[in-house]
Amino acid sequence: MHRARTVRLIWDRIMTMASYSTGDRVTHTQYGDGTITGVDEYHTRITFDQHGPRTFVSSRVVLAPSSTPAPPPSTKSRRKRAATTT
Repeated sequence: MHRARTVRLIWDRIMTMASYSTGDRVTHTQYGDGTITGVDEYHTRITFDQHGPRTFVSSRVVLAPSSTPAPPPSTKSRRKRAATTT
């Protein structure tokens, strides 16, 4: 009986993750707000506003929908190459 309950809990979590898709805004208790960048049956990838990208086991991660907008993407400038003299 205990195994059946465990399987049911795992199935419920997987089905909950199936309701999220790439681009959805979510909140995690430890990392805060973020945007889902990828979801499959095994892994959920989220880029958090303050903590960067993280990967979670889909059946174990606990998320809640977020209503905060995504921050504007940072415009990182690339370093210029040093001039080479020949």
